[in-house]
Amino acid sequence: MLELYSYFRSSAAYRVRIALGLKGLDHAIVPVHLLRDGGEQLSARYREINPESLVPALSDDGRVLTQSLAIIEYLDEAYGPASLLPQSPLARARVRALALHIACDIHPLNNLRVLRYLAHHAGVGQEQRDAWYRHWIAVGFEALEQQLRRSGETGLCCHGDQPGLADCCLVPQVFNAQRYEIDLGPFPTIARIAAHCETLPAFQAAHPSRQPDAE
Repeated sequence: MLELYSYFRSSAAYRVRIALGLKGLDHAIVPVHLLRDGGEQLSARYREINPESLVPALSDDGRVLTQSLAIIEYLDEAYGPASLLPQSPLARARVRALALHIACDIHPLNNLRVLRYLAHHAGVGQEQRDAWYRHWIAVGFEALEQQLRRSGETGLCCHGDQPGLADCCLVPQVFNAQRYEIDLGPFPTIARIAAHCETLPAFQAAHPSRQPDAE
């Protein structure tokens, strides 16, 4: 039985929910509220599951995996034919680079832990935190837009016309940008790909508004 420890608005958990949908895998969502009671991810009970105190974590018959990209690649390799990564080594490297650009270069700077530190330890006000958030997404999207626009391998999705690992990362990051009212006009390729993916059932089912813990 697959169980995904998830928070409805977590970008990293959102990625894995999309991947589960694309793979057609039955799973149960175990909500972990990142704000309630100081953050349920910090509780001793959850730390027994994931010592990093982060979501997502995936339990596969009691074997716990962490880190969204590692979880997605595990699901792709363990369940059915690999479909979230292309076949050739060069193409796989390209898709991984796009995914890592989002998951490692853009998202961590805007993670809840960072925003909390800025607020509670660095004394940064809400307006400045919002400006920080928008700045780093814009910087990351500028580079990502160029990578996608310049490549002939970009199709309806980040790589070709079938959604894969990079799209699992892109759509949640676009969701975050829209939450902070970032203008996507300068990033037409990113906006186009995200809009296409959002028409697909796996992406729709994974949307934060459709989660059991949505507020």
